[in-house]
Amino acid sequence: MYIVRDTMFLKFGHFRDARTLVEDAEKRNLLPKAVSQRILSDFTGHSYRLILEQGFNTLAEYEEFLHAGLATYEWKQWYEQFKQHVERSEREILKVVK
Repeated sequence: MYIVRDTMFLKFGHFRDARTLVEDAEKRNLLPKAVSQRILSDFTGHSYRLILEQGFNTLAEYEEFLHAGLATYEWKQWYEQFKQHVERSEREILKVVK
């Protein structure tokens, strides 16, 4: 299994709007069809982070989402709204070993 963790470092004061947009994306099935999924926020450390963590059985499943899911009109419209709340982001792809 692989864990894909997208960390968005949000602009000051934008957390609530970003969170609302992520919840909207979840309701509209714009997020990947993952085996597991969590939406996290920072408690300590760097402030104003929103973290999307998704589990996939294979990297091919994740790649399929990247090619098909991100190409939809609905995703592009949503992403235009969301990215205005983000200063920068990071992506980690981790392999579960146990």
